[in-house]
Amino acid sequence: MIFEITLVVLVIFTAAAVKVRDLVYAVILLAGADVILALGFYMLAAPDIALTQAAVVAGLMTFIFLIAINKTRRMEEVDKQ
Repeated sequence: MIFEITLVVLVIFTAAAVKVRDLVYAVILLAGADVILALGFYMLAAPDIALTQAAVVAGLMTFIFLIAINKTRRMEEVDKQ
C-alpha cells in the first residue's frame, strides 16, 4: 500500500514539473520526484541504487540544471530589448 502511494506521489510531482511554467520550479519538482523514486528503490530492497539515485540524480543533476538555468536569460529580459 505504501509503495502505491509513493508511485502516485511520484506521478503527481512529475506532472506538476511538466505543467509549471518556471524552469527553476520544474527542476525543484523533478528533484523531489527523484528523491521519491530513490525511496521507491529503497522499498524494493535496492539501497545501493537508491543511494546513487538520490546522490547523483537528485543532487548533482539538480545542481547542474540550476547552474545552466542561471546562465541563460529569462524570457522577460529578452522581450524588453
